[in-house]
Amino acid sequence: MADGTAGQNAELETFRQEARAWLEANFPASLRGDPDLAEVYMGGEKPKGDYALWKSRMGAKGWGAPTWPSAYGGGGLSPAQARVLQQEMAAIGAVNPIVGMGTSMFGPTLLEYGTEEQKQRHIPPIVRGEVRWCQGYSEPGAGSDLASLATKCEDAGDHWRINGQKIWTSGAQWADWCFCLVRTDPSKKHEGISFVLIHMHQPGVETRPIKLIAGNSPFCETFFTDARVEKNDMVGPLNGGWTVAKRLLQHERSGQGGGRVMGGARALPDIASDYALREADGSIADADLRVRVAQNGIDAKAHSLTLARAAAEAKGNLNPSATTSIMKNSGTQIGQRKAELTLEIMGAQGLGWEGEAFTDEERAAVRGWLSGKATTIYGGSQEIQSNIISKRILGLPDSTRSA
Repeated sequence: MADGTAGQNAELETFRQEARAWLEANFPASLRGDPDLAEVYMGGEKPKGDYALWKSRMGAKGWGAPTWPSAYGGGGLSPAQARVLQQEMAAIGAVNPIVGMGTSMFGPTLLEYGTEEQKQRHIPPIVRGEVRWCQGYSEPGAGSDLASLATKCEDAGDHWRINGQKIWTSGAQWADWCFCLVRTDPSKKHEGISFVLIHMHQPGVETRPIKLIAGNSPFCETFFTDARVEKNDMVGPLNGGWTVAKRLLQHERSGQGGGRVMGGARALPDIASDYALREADGSIADADLRVRVAQNGIDAKAHSLTLARAAAEAKGNLNPSATTSIMKNSGTQIGQRKAELTLEIMGAQGLGWEGEAFTDEERAAVRGWLSGKATTIYGGSQEIQSNIISKRILGLPDSTRSA
């Protein structure tokens, strides 16, 4: 056993040296220390210059999807190697430029439920960052009760014909493809839903961005009018889409429980050092604020340690479980509280919308606070997650069913 562990450690150290050397040679020096690096890849505009170069190199290497099979262009790394890669990227200031719903949600689901032909066709472009995906789930009349969706999918002989409307379609105005839930059997609810892939650049697909209170438009209304789906772009069996959809939601919630929803980059004590009154020993003078800042830091640390423990206990099983509902609720609530505390610490400077009287950080704080109000709603609301935790983890009776 000891020899085996030593051998694994030696292999990881060898990989660490290889990863470090590759990153040193391929991560552009101009991007090191760039505070906007992550935002460039998350935004709607295509990256240019060295940003595009870094994305191209990571895509070709397959390390944008490090644990995906190399047969489809992925990195083929073990979970342990992927963690080492992440550590080395963090050390040099690099971020993964292959981001989006393709890698975080659709790709993992297709690897599990897709046919070999579908994997060969769709996974490599995702790994290379060549296509953008959006999610067609919610409808004006089907939000928390998603299974009541009505977007119609009819057999048109050599293809499927789609008619209907989706809403809150994140990034639809930029997307190349949409993974979408459609109604293929109106006589059944859950058993009448199928999972299809819709090419967004075709007649019959219209997107209308929705402007939110934070001033941006990350979501869209999406309309399908006789849109075409090829017969080989249905994932899973006819009327079997609900099972595929649930698995994808687990992947989505797993991502929402991570660090990216935990509030802004700067720690609250650092922000407080710039705005709040201090005691002689450097502590925040307001005792109540001091306690709440400390509690948020404790909660955030407990959340990150729980994520690490869950990953270790998975023992290589990358498929998410119902525990993602716990992490989604925890991560989003901690993020919301951090955003609220940030504004409280900044005081009147945390209410700025525009103008030279406010810094970029102050303007971003109020927009982040407003945007963050949605995190406990999208991807399955806090109440929906609590129901899942109640039924699937605690084994409590389903309160939504009549006796």
